[in-house]
Amino acid sequence: MPPTLASLVHHSALKLTVRAGEDRLDVPVRWAHVSELADPVPYMEGGELLLITALKLDAEDPEAMRRYVRRLVGAGVVGLGFAVGVNYDQIPDALVDACAREGLPLLEVPRRTPFLAISKAVSAAIAADQYRAVTAGFAAQRELTRQALNAGPEGVLTALAAQVDGWAALYDASGSVVAAAPEWAGRRAARLTTEVERLRERPAPASSVVGGPEHEDRVELHSLGTGRRPRAALAVGTAAALGTAERYAVHSAIALLTLTTERSRSLHAAEQRVGAAVLRMLLAGEPDHARAVAGDLYGELLDAPFRMIVAESGSGPAGEPLGELAETVESAAARAGEAVLVVPEGERLVVLAADGGAAVAACVDHAAAREADRAAAEQGRTEEDTLVVGLSAPAGPIAAAAAYKQAEQALSVARRRGRVFVEHEQLAAGSVLPLLADDAVKAFADGLLRALHEHDATGRGDLVASLRAWLSRHGQWDAAAADLGVHRHTLRYRMRRVEEILGRSLDDPDVRMELWLALKATSTQ
Repeated sequence: MPPTLASLVHHSALKLTVRAGEDRLDVPVRWAHVSELADPVPYMEGGELLLITALKLDAEDPEAMRRYVRRLVGAGVVGLGFAVGVNYDQIPDALVDACAREGLPLLEVPRRTPFLAISKAVSAAIAADQYRAVTAGFAAQRELTRQALNAGPEGVLTALAAQVDGWAALYDASGSVVAAAPEWAGRRAARLTTEVERLRERPAPASSVVGGPEHEDRVELHSLGTGRRPRAALAVGTAAALGTAERYAVHSAIALLTLTTERSRSLHAAEQRVGAAVLRMLLAGEPDHARAVAGDLYGELLDAPFRMIVAESGSGPAGEPLGELAETVESAAARAGEAVLVVPEGERLVVLAADGGAAVAACVDHAAAREADRAAAEQGRTEEDTLVVGLSAPAGPIAAAAAYKQAEQALSVARRRGRVFVEHEQLAAGSVLPLLADDAVKAFADGLLRALHEHDATGRGDLVASLRAWLSRHGQWDAAAADLGVHRHTLRYRMRRVEEILGRSLDDPDVRMELWLALKATSTQ
């Protein structure tokens, strides 16, 4: 504890007597300062015990003393020490009354107690408090290190919560709570995910403070990691601001958790290389070899149906959107206890995840959120911000190559349609007509039907509408003629003109198919 006015009063060698402000003696004293100036306020920083003999003060003037004491209180002076037997045999009533009115503790200093003795006592107490803080900080550091070696991050959080008499929580790269101590703190930590996300947007190292007197606690947030983008975050909640010893403990925890994070990054890179080898073997049609290499790391992933995810971004292999997607998928899998294989592949990211698992769901949710934000951010969006994701149907190790192809096809469709995410099963269950929106298909359709449109433009018949009606009725003359409101002979004549102009026979099913698709493609323009 830092020195207080009470500790100085109880100091046997100083012989101080309290004359006013008895109820405010527990205020910490930052320093003891001697000043005989009539206005020492410009030289005060706050927290001082001011020592005077009233050499230049009219200490018997009530109005002057009220102004003097009021200015001292406004400057943050915590106490006033008055030496008796120098200029005044006792403290004037005017000064005592002013201090009592303003609530400023007033200490009577006997003549035999030099101001230097009080300054030394304050200095010694401050030094002792700092020494205790440093000693406690080193002890906390040793305990945190022991917990890190024996119990990992969870042990560090438990020890840190005890050191600060509060709680602590660890967040992963996606902003989700990984661990908390005590156990009840998980609920409090989960309410800070928005603040953690804001912190992750700042280059590491970064920190922020949440809460204050009007909140249930004061929370410090610290980013963890040595890279530009934080890989984790630490939250520390306490009832009041941290002291020196607690600050040592927090800094030690940050260092230990950062080391843990960086070690995890190295292990992750090694796992990623194994995953890349497993993926190559699967795509090469060697599931048995892939299973042998996967071992316990990815083996369970190959024992059940999985999904293949292929993603691209406009910013290349180190693209921010791909990094965010990888973190989201890996964090979801870690929380659910699932195995997930994430492999950067050139300008792509390839993910192998359990069908129906948390990783696939997180990928879908992440893509949906990007899709929702896309329209709003369209004006300021750059090529580097884009993300396109394709998802395969469920598959097994034998069909891994087919699943990869499905994911590529879904990715291609998503890119053409300007979508963030497309699932291959949606393509199979949907219609082929949206695919006709491709510019190459429209160009083909325009070229195929141009001669018929030019004929109709002369006013010599309506061949395009007649062809559409005839094809829609599967070549049934009477039904198509009724739709057009013409005689069936008229319709037969028009179809012969279509064949003559195009130089193609309508008896050929391929010709009928191409014409029908061309009509559909032009109708979407």
